[in-house]
Amino acid sequence: MGLTMQPSAPALDAVGRAITARRDVLVAEWTKWVCQRVNCEADSVVELQLGLLVDILGEMPGPLRRPVTELWYRVCESHGRESAFRGLAAGEVVEELQHLRELLIRHLAEVTAALPARQYLATIMRLNRFVDKGISHAVVGYTDSLVETLFNQSGVPISAGNDPKTESIKRVQIYQAELQTIRDSLDR
Repeated sequence: MGLTMQPSAPALDAVGRAITARRDVLVAEWTKWVCQRVNCEADSVVELQLGLLVDILGEMPGPLRRPVTELWYRVCESHGRESAFRGLAAGEVVEELQHLRELLIRHLAEVTAALPARQYLATIMRLNRFVDKGISHAVVGYTDSLVETLFNQSGVPISAGNDPKTESIKRVQIYQAELQTIRDSLDR
């Protein structure tokens, strides 16, 4: 029988609140890092996508964990698809989300270090699991996009509509609305 460690609800809530409180800093640093690597504009759709990922991740440790988990998977898959469209390699998609893990470790250190040792470890492991599952789904989205490209366009990237940037923004807005609906359901 294996050792089971569960972070307490207050510990997870504290981490979720810390992610939400540091959201703008996390998004700015992550966007800057991503855009330096792939030469994109910091105010582009990339920032919207990364912001959405951080918003969802901020809800993952709290009471919305179950309803928001499926949204996390879909948004990560969408991020993988967008990454393929941006011309990234599969490893670069993984690196982008790995960098989020590094940012979380740096920015949440004071919050998690204040937890009792058992809660600290369990909370860190839970956050890592969230990020790891997100990476898996991003790679699935990336791979699906490449397969679609190969079958449908003979290697030419598929755009969702007339203007890929506009379509990406619409997709992010749909996911943001869905996240808000989930948040509103808790308030009832």
